[in-house]
Amino acid sequence: MTPRKQKNLHQPPSLEQQPMIHPHAAGIDIHLNEHWVAVPPESVPPPSDRWPLKLPPWVRKFGTCTADLEALADWLAACGVDTVAMESTGIYWVALFELLERRGFQVYLVNARQTRQAPGRPKTDVLDCQWIQRLHRYGLLTASFRPADEVVVLRGYLRQRQLLIEYGSHHVQHMQKALEQMNVKLREVINDITGRTGMAIIKAILQGRRDPELLAKLRHENCKRTEAEIARALYGNWREEHLFALKQAVALYEFYRKQLKECDEQLARYLGTMTDHSQGKSLGAPRKTGTHTVNEPQFGARQLLFRMSGVDLTVIEGISASTALTVLGEIGRDMSKWPTVKHFVSWLGLCPQTHLSAGKRKKGRVRRIAGRAGRALRMAAQGCHHAKNALGAFYRRVQARAGAPKAVVATARKIAERVYRLLKYGAKYVQEEMNAYEEAYRQRLLKGLARRAKELGYQLTTLTGATGATP
Repeated sequence: MTPRKQKNLHQPPSLEQQPMIHPHAAGIDIHLNEHWVAVPPESVPPPSDRWPLKLPPWVRKFGTCTADLEALADWLAACGVDTVAMESTGIYWVALFELLERRGFQVYLVNARQTRQAPGRPKTDVLDCQWIQRLHRYGLLTASFRPADEVVVLRGYLRQRQLLIEYGSHHVQHMQKALEQMNVKLREVINDITGRTGMAIIKAILQGRRDPELLAKLRHENCKRTEAEIARALYGNWREEHLFALKQAVALYEFYRKQLKECDEQLARYLGTMTDHSQGKSLGAPRKTGTHTVNEPQFGARQLLFRMSGVDLTVIEGISASTALTVLGEIGRDMSKWPTVKHFVSWLGLCPQTHLSAGKRKKGRVRRIAGRAGRALRMAAQGCHHAKNALGAFYRRVQARAGAPKAVVATARKIAERVYRLLKYGAKYVQEEMNAYEEAYRQRLLKGLARRAKELGYQLTTLTGATGATP
């Protein structure tokens, strides 16, 4: 029987001959309980007598406790390493990334897709870290975007805020379930059971009040339904277990609303400590949107964001203070990371990919990117469906031709382009009216039709009594 050949742990697959970009580079394979580190073979100190024979001298395994991470950084410094590449594995990279940055190393956070798609990639822990090191050494890895440290702190608060909103929404569903089990049709007559009318009625039910007529009198004056309609929906089966479930759901919902308020206060304090780029200017009155949600920031986010970035993103159609807070918290105000606006919208995942072969386009799907900034801009684009402005007209035109999903992406790209130019150049934003946009589109269409008719040997003329001049 032919003996099995032992895996060669010392020689990763060879790369083509090309110049070294980072000669003193290290590669780290990130895990939950251990990190595998590889450094250039020529720069490693002589190993000790207790060195494991199965490991090459330029590869080491470290634990993930803080003392182990400090020892890892000390070994990299002893090996003369100045730049490190690591894969973005879950959240396990965060502590090591921040420690290495604090120790003065240039750290590349790499998407695992870059190393996975490289030909000949090995898949063991020992060889994997060496493969990352070699790819990084020859400049074949690109660092993922990570904003400045003060924006990273802001982003942490915002992501915690979003988690609190999500957790609170779960208990709103629990409240709806308990009411439905009691056959109390409050959700059918009130759009939001967590509004003034809904919460007043629910708390009265928990206090022991059962008369539908008296409960309906708690209706807020702005509620569109009448007292009689609300009272008809409040006849229910008041079983004890359902009331208990409703009581606990309300308590948990109010707890998360309290936590959200504390998070907003912390956000406001931190935004006030960030560098002022407003040059002492103040904002005018906010644009009236006609809508207000319970999850919007409960502090002066618009003014604080203007102080942080020097521009007011809420002047762009579809962008509220909450959307501007999400976008700036994810990308910051420095647009130098993206040379052009096309790079920016591509990073957001708001443009189709290009796949050409023999001069023909094979496919052009939009990349699926789970970025919060791109998601916020898509949601802003959805709000332009019925808007009486240029973006609303653009959305409806694309929707009629290509459908709603493509209209959302196309409109989100338009919004992203405006965000990029506003942050990079700081020019004053001028809104385009819907009628002006539609007239400009009509003129472009007429010009194209006239050119096409001329190419075919015809002339485009205006009918008698029709509006518009002959092109």
